[in-house]
Amino acid sequence: MTVDEHIAAVDTAGKALADAAAAAGPDAVVATCPGWRVRDLLRHTAMVHRWATGFVAEGYTSYRPGDAEPALDGAELLAHFRAGHARLVEALRAAPASLECWTFLPGASPLAFWARRQAHETTVHRVDAESALPAHGAAPVDAALAADGIDELLRSFHARERSRVRTPEPRVLRVRAVDTGDVWTVRLSPEAPVTERGGSGPTAATAADCELSGPADRLYLTLWNRLPDSAVTMAGDAALARLWRETSAITWS
Repeated sequence: MTVDEHIAAVDTAGKALADAAAAAGPDAVVATCPGWRVRDLLRHTAMVHRWATGFVAEGYTSYRPGDAEPALDGAELLAHFRAGHARLVEALRAAPASLECWTFLPGASPLAFWARRQAHETTVHRVDAESALPAHGAAPVDAALAADGIDELLRSFHARERSRVRTPEPRVLRVRAVDTGDVWTVRLSPEAPVTERGGSGPTAATAADCELSGPADRLYLTLWNRLPDSAVTMAGDAALARLWRETSAITWS
């Protein structure tokens, strides 16, 4: 996906998140995030958006911690979220392609990194907000965006040494998006996972101990632990799917 496409996804998802939060109300339970209510979701995402905006707008070249989550509620909190989201989108659109700033995952450029990261941060939390609505039905995630997010999760987040998805002996987990044709082969071991992307060739031919397959958006939300394993098709050793669910969570730190 292009930087412009990622920025458009940030814009669309953030507006949908705010609309869902307004409709659900601050006390509504966020079904996809046990222990959270809508106010918790808004406070967290508002903080992350402002944190990201600082790097993009100010060009900070070293890590800076985010500010505390806002001690706001109700209409004031929702307005705070909308304003911060709008500033993030504006900063991304105004940033030059040559932007230099701190990042924490690989990317084609710092701007490409922040646009991609905030596209998925905001899209996943949009789904969280929609899970708080009475119908408990989130709108689908665009297939191309979902495949891109699976790639970020598997080949960037879980390529880091801090990934806890590990097995005592070598195992192989395959993820197959049936609508986009994307295939990821995740090699598990006592070390950090190593993931290769490709629908053909030696990698795709490697026997998998467990394969998860389905539409990209179902896989995306399952791998982000927003849907149960039953939302996709699983073949092989269910223990690997369980290991993923128990150890793959990405948390703010």
